Amino acid sequence: MEIQIVFRIAAVGILVAVVGQVLQRAGRDDMAMLTTLAGLVVVLFWVIEYVSQLFDTIRTLFDL
Repeated sequence: MEIQIVFRIAAVGILVAVVGQVLQRAGRDDMAMLTTLAGLVVVLFWVIEYVSQLFDTIRTLFDL
C-alpha cells in the first residue's frame, strides 16, 4: 500500500473535522453533516481500488 494514500486520508479527515466544527459553531449543523458525508464519499472512492485488490488477493490465496 502506498503511504501517500494514508496521508491523503488523514488530510481529508483533518480538513473535514475543522470545517465541521466551524459549521457547527455557526449553527449550520445540516451543512456540517453534508461536509462529513462528502469527505467520507471522497475517501471511499480513493480506497475502493485497494479493497478490490485485497479481495482479489484473498481469492487468489485461497484459490476460490
